Amino acid sequence: MLPVVIIGGLHADARKAAVERLLTDVPGSVALHHDLATAAAGTVVRTVRDATGVLSAGEAPLVNDCACCALREDLVPELERLRDAGGTPLAVVELWDSVEPKAMAEVVVAGGLTLTGVITAVDPALVLPYLGNGDDLAERGLAAAATDQRTVADTFARQLEYAPVLAVADSPEADDEDRELLAQLHPTARRIPIAPSEPRGAGPRGADPTNAHPRDANPSDAGPSDADPTNAHPRDANPLTTAALAGFDIEAAAAAQHPACALLPAEADAHGVATLVWRHRRPFHPERLYQALEDLTCVAARSRGRFWLADKPDTLLHWDAAGGALCVEPAGPWLASLPDAAWDLVPPVRRAAAALEWHPEHGDRCQHLVFTSPGLDRDGLTRLLESCLLTDAEYAAGRDAWKRLPPAFDTLLEV
Repeated sequence: MLPVVIIGGLHADARKAAVERLLTDVPGSVALHHDLATAAAGTVVRTVRDATGVLSAGEAPLVNDCACCALREDLVPELERLRDAGGTPLAVVELWDSVEPKAMAEVVVAGGLTLTGVITAVDPALVLPYLGNGDDLAERGLAAAATDQRTVADTFARQLEYAPVLAVADSPEADDEDRELLAQLHPTARRIPIAPSEPRGAGPRGADPTNAHPRDANPSDAGPSDADPTNAHPRDANPLTTAALAGFDIEAAAAAQHPACALLPAEADAHGVATLVWRHRRPFHPERLYQALEDLTCVAARSRGRFWLADKPDTLLHWDAAGGALCVEPAGPWLASLPDAAWDLVPPVRRAAAALEWHPEHGDRCQHLVFTSPGLDRDGLTRLLESCLLTDAEYAAGRDAWKRLPPAFDTLLEV
C-alpha cells in the first residue's frame, strides 16, 4: 500500500515549503509534480524527486488540448509504478498552481490508490489579495485548458475550502486580521504551521503531534498510530506529517462542499473581520434580488450558500461569490419538491441536512447565505437582503401568484 497525500494551492512558495517539509520528515518519500506551464508547447512536464533532488523527469502529451486532462491521465500510472516498485513510504502529489484538489483527489481514489490526506498550503498575508483578484486564470498564465474560464479568486476559494487541513506559512507580512480572515473562511480546518525542517528526532519529546487544542481537531484527522511510515513514535511526528497520513474521506469532503448540505462558516467577529450568517424562510422576490446582485457581490470578500426564488420554488440555487464575481446556478431540487419514493435515491447526508432545516410549510427550502470580510457592514447587508424578500402582501398572495413574478434570473440561469 502506497500512502498518497495531495498538496495544493495557488500560494506556490507555501506549497513548496510544505512539500519540502514532508520529504525531509519522511525519509524515502517522493514528490510528483506536473508542470502545466509548458502546455502551450503541447506537453506537461512531470518531475519525480526526493529530499536530495530530481530522480526522474518526463513529458505527457496534452489530452484534448487540456493540460489538466493530461495530468489526470498521467498521474495514476506514475503512482502505480511507485507502488509496484515498493520501498516508497509516502508519495506527495504537488499540484500545479491552479489545479484544484477535489478533481485530483477523485482521480487518485478512482485509480484504486490510498489517499491519506489533502492539504492546501496558504500564506495568510495573501488570502485577501487572492480572494479579491477577479482576473481570469488565462490572463495570469494559470489556465489549465484553452476553455478554462475560472478566475484567480474562485479557484483559490475552492482550493482553500475543500481541504480539511491547511498548511500555514510563517509569513512576516501577515497580521492578526489576515490570520482571522483565514480562520473564519474555513473554521473547521486544522491549521498547521509549516515549521522549518529539522533532522529526525530533533523535536522535543512528548510534543502533541496534532499541535492543536482538542477543540480544533477534526474527527477525520484521526488515524491509527502505526500509519506513520517513518516508524517514529507518534510523539515525535511533525504535525504536518501526522495530518498527511491521517486518512481522507472523499465522500465526506464532497458532501461538505455540496450546496445542499455544505458546512458553511458560523457567525464570527474578531480582529476587524466578520462573518454574517443570514437565514430566512421567506423566498426572494426575483426582480429585487437581481437588481441587488452587484451590491451583494461586492460587499464581502467571500460569500456562499443556498437560496430560493419565489418564481422557482422547486429549485435549490447555489450562491458562490469571490473577487467581485458571482456564480448562481441550479443545484438540483429541494427535497420538499420530490415525491416520497424519490427520497430513497437521495444520499443520507443530504436527507439529514434537510431534516435539520425542515419547516412545516416550506420543507427544506430556505435562505442560508454566509458573508465573510474585513470591515463587513453587517447591519447594512442585513437590511439589503431583507429588502429583497417578498413583502407581507406578496407572500400572502400565494404560490400561484409567485410564479407569475418577473423571471429575472432566467438569463443568468440560462433557462
